[in-house]
Amino acid sequence: MATTAQQFTTPADEPVNQAVIDNRAPSVAHLFRSRVEASEHEVAYQFVRDGMWGSLTWGQVREQAYRLAAGLIALGVAPEDCVAVASATRYEWAAADLAVMCAGAATTTIYPTTISSDVSYILSNSGSKVVFAEDEAQVDKLRETRDAIPGVLRVVTFDGVPDGDWVISLRELEQMGVELLTTNPGVVDERIDALVPERLATIIYTSGTTGRPKGVRLTHDAWTYEAAAVDAIHILNKDDLQYLWLPLAHVFGKILLTLPLQIGFPTAIDGRVDKIVDNLAVVRPTFMGAAPRIFEKAHARITMMMAQEGGLKEKLFQWATGVGARAAELRAQGSEPTGLLAAQYALADRLVLHKVRERFGGRVRFFISGSAALNKDVAAWFNSVGLLILEGYGLTETSAASFVNRPSAYSLGSVGWPLPGTEVRLAGDGEVLLRGPGVMEGYHHNEEATAESLDVQGWLHTGDIGEVDERGFLRITDRKKDLFKTSGGKYVAPSAIETMFKGMCPYASHMLVHGADRNFVSALITLDPEAIDGWAAEQGLAGRTYSEVVTSPQCRDMVQRYVDELNLGLNRWEQIKRFTILERDLTVEEGELTPSMKMRRKHVDEKYRGQLDALYTSGQTVSGG
Repeated sequence: MATTAQQFTTPADEPVNQAVIDNRAPSVAHLFRSRVEASEHEVAYQFVRDGMWGSLTWGQVREQAYRLAAGLIALGVAPEDCVAVASATRYEWAAADLAVMCAGAATTTIYPTTISSDVSYILSNSGSKVVFAEDEAQVDKLRETRDAIPGVLRVVTFDGVPDGDWVISLRELEQMGVELLTTNPGVVDERIDALVPERLATIIYTSGTTGRPKGVRLTHDAWTYEAAAVDAIHILNKDDLQYLWLPLAHVFGKILLTLPLQIGFPTAIDGRVDKIVDNLAVVRPTFMGAAPRIFEKAHARITMMMAQEGGLKEKLFQWATGVGARAAELRAQGSEPTGLLAAQYALADRLVLHKVRERFGGRVRFFISGSAALNKDVAAWFNSVGLLILEGYGLTETSAASFVNRPSAYSLGSVGWPLPGTEVRLAGDGEVLLRGPGVMEGYHHNEEATAESLDVQGWLHTGDIGEVDERGFLRITDRKKDLFKTSGGKYVAPSAIETMFKGMCPYASHMLVHGADRNFVSALITLDPEAIDGWAAEQGLAGRTYSEVVTSPQCRDMVQRYVDELNLGLNRWEQIKRFTILERDLTVEEGELTPSMKMRRKHVDEKYRGQLDALYTSGQTVSGG
């Protein structure tokens, strides 16, 4: 880690169209209106309706967004009022968000998994006037706490049942908009014209590990800067096709809604996680954003399938990916394979590698990974089959991306270079500090938390520890608050160890590394139900429950072998001396994971403190959760 503060920026030799950033749109609504003018008859969104994929042009999306925006105005939504969206990822989410922008209001995002008490808090804290609620499950949460949210004038449901009073349908809101536009056809454009960059556009509530969620205030300028900065580095273009499944209540998903407004490519949108693989084959996108867990699961599934095949097929697969890895190393250095390696690669690609790419649609130029650390070995494996994963880094407080690897300049294990216009500094203890147009205004109605994160010079203290290599690539080594010291005085970075293990063990789902003030390091481990089911059948354990399988001696021996392999790459004081396998996987519903699938470390540590304490009982061996 650095001992003194150091500052760095995007490398000077990167080609950047600075004019795109300097002349960015004043608001998201302006950006949308300009996109419609430029691409009115081109496809904007693809989505599933009644089991079939359909599409809408930018012009058609504008018509609906304007009707919905006018409907909101008719309901009494004034400029800068907040309007919430509580829904899974779907086209209607995007349409509702565009309508809010065009009405001059601000979107409050709510995960569909958020419990009713937190929904009530978010609506009250934000002062939201209207709520878009996906279905009856979301409407029921609102009805349960209606007395606590008197400021909510109306609920607009996508699929729920209207009640003729407080709850209306999306179609009813559109009809209200049609009526207003008939008498005042310029009402929406007047709202857009009045927008300025400093106007609040979004409040995203972070799913914190403790206490109430904090509302991150993001302006129109933050979103248009992010879109313009990505456009300026030329990694995406109008001919791309995005597949979007990420939660739109999360900042990663939200920025992927904004980029098409700037660049003009179409988006296929479907939030059903269990349909990702099927949809990729149908949609055939050129890029997709995802959390690391998606890549870990895909890697584990394919490599396990090859191992089960065994014999010649497995050997051929290993040879082909080995050749692919050597070719990928050359490409990372700006070269292409030649001579014998070129011939070997052509054969490997024809026999094996292209078949793997076809599983992902066959047209992917790259994936973008964010929201958590990606295992370097998993990234290298994808790269070996010709599927480049560009890892990026950012926070809700920075409107998503602050760093990203480029297709022409990347370093596996790093989060790449900063976006142009984002200033970066490493504090004396290695903490990453960020400043720029993408940084939040602050936390909504929470001056104390704002002062803790934003200093008087405008630097956001991210809480992440990082280091920069000689080429300017940033590597995030851990969360500052997650680092712990053993009783022997040695520091341990748990996230790095956990990421390593998930890349090694194809059956792993989650790992919690523990050991603050202890005399050795231990871990809680959960296994992926789908992956372990196949393993159980091979071990003669078919038909057993998940709990019975993961607590069996055979399963413990299998996990122990992977832990032993992990320990070989760790310092002595970092090595996992004991572990316990929990009888079920961690879930969002139990509050152990955030909606973006990140572990709530403190909550899990406290919830399973009994199992962790047992690992330190002298002479005791723990084999189950």
